Amino acid sequence: MQTFAEVGVSARVLAALTRQDINTPNRVQLESIPALLDGRDVVIQSPTGSGKTIAFLMPIIERFEPGAPGPRALVVAPTRELAIQVEEVFRSMDSGLRSALLYGGVGYHQQMQALKRGADVVIGTPGRILDMVQRKLVSLSRVQYLVLDEADQMLDVGFAPDVERILGLTYSTQTVLASATMPAWVTRLIEKHLHDPVRIALATEGASLLEHGLVSTSRGSKLNVLSGILRQHGVAIVFGRTKHGVRKLNRELQRLGHRSVELQGNMAQSARDKVMESFRNRRADVLVATNVAARGLDLSHVGLVINYELPDTADALTHRIGRTARNGNTGRALTFITAEDHEGWAKLRRQGAPALRAVDAVALASGDDWRYVEEAALPVAVSAPRRAAPTTRTRGRRRYRGSVRP
Repeated sequence: MQTFAEVGVSARVLAALTRQDINTPNRVQLESIPALLDGRDVVIQSPTGSGKTIAFLMPIIERFEPGAPGPRALVVAPTRELAIQVEEVFRSMDSGLRSALLYGGVGYHQQMQALKRGADVVIGTPGRILDMVQRKLVSLSRVQYLVLDEADQMLDVGFAPDVERILGLTYSTQTVLASATMPAWVTRLIEKHLHDPVRIALATEGASLLEHGLVSTSRGSKLNVLSGILRQHGVAIVFGRTKHGVRKLNRELQRLGHRSVELQGNMAQSARDKVMESFRNRRADVLVATNVAARGLDLSHVGLVINYELPDTADALTHRIGRTARNGNTGRALTFITAEDHEGWAKLRRQGAPALRAVDAVALASGDDWRYVEEAALPVAVSAPRRAAPTTRTRGRRRYRGSVRP
């Protein structure tokens, strides 16, 4: 088995990795680090929790020395939580390089001070990065190494214009796109902005480390089934579909005696930070969240993910269940389905969601081990009837076509 030294990592970086008990590169690191150190543009598609962050940060530490005008490296992430997490990994590698963490929802003072002190590396979300550029507090003209983390979401409808602007403010950069899923439409941007990229696409490693089953229940029994499972199975992330639904579900779980907290897009950054701290430090056992928590967050103690409500796409399902069974650990995922969800599940199956067997929810809620139901009437991936096109406004509130915003 190859070592980090054999793929070109220096002694300084090896020492930082050893301090974190990271001694052997995994597949994504073995395949991507040599190309990254050679200066090639790279597209990395690999499962969540497979080690992409260390892979794309390593060349920054290898290539750049502190003190030169910067920033010379830029890492762009779609969510504040993911940007914070990437910066924590960067700091843990003890490079001596100065970083500035830029994201919205908080005041400017601390971030402005980090930029004024001089940043070798900027890590942040698109909106705040462009905000700082407009305020002339940072220039991207010296960036030599650019990472788009969770690239498929970065290039989605909401982020694409900002990402294009950021790319337009850089010159001759080595560019890295990294994500667990890489839809076909991302190819357009790859062809436009990347030069002869090395493409790394890894299938899920150790698929047996994740068990994923369906829980078939009625709408009236759904909350009680969820509560029973949570009482027996410890720390979990429970995904809802909308901000309102997550708030309501969190209140109901708290009423039933669960130590639950919520994470959704309408919350102030200080509240989001407080929620994540309480969940990481085990003061809360259940994190009820929209898809804002489905991207990149590394919560190593999570052994169970529950899709209480179906996501809109199969890719979103992949990112949700990727919050468990990370970095070689085992994990379980449950997807709840009621009679009203059959059409939605059929749609996800047509998009590539996996065929799942039904799990005995009564047994799980009673503390028994994971047990599949042999005969279950589950929906199949059949064509759904056409629906009328959605209206643009409903009762005075704007309604978006397609997915509901998290």
